[in-house]
Amino acid sequence: QVQLVESGGGSVQVGGSLTLSCGAPADTYNCLGWFRQAPGKEREGVAAISRPGSKYYADFVRGRFIISRDNTKNILYLQMNNLKPEDTAMYYCAAGGGRCSIDSKYFAYWGHGTQVNVSS
Repeated sequence: QVQLVESGGGSVQVGGSLTLSCGAPADTYNCLGWFRQAPGKEREGVAAISRPGSKYYADFVRGRFIISRDNTKNILYLQMNNLKPEDTAMYYCAAGGGRCSIDSKYFAYWGHGTQVNVSS
């Protein structure tokens, strides 16, 4: 079993920044990613990064968020800049062993989430 634990969530004003982190076995799984889900909404992919470092972003975060991974420390990061109210959601980190994308079907392991609240 693998254990994924997110941290770094909190409350921020519109335009502010937060950085999320997740302990993950970076060298074991090809793809590490971030997903989010707001109340009453479907889960959506945010960003993903492969072991070699290829990055994939949802259109609604491209240019604002940066995904990165520290394979030595086994930590996945999501730098969230210029936050908007619609970014309010529970954010989950996930890991998968195959194809890397922001499609959740390729991820087998999930954390329990960290809440991000963006107020206007």
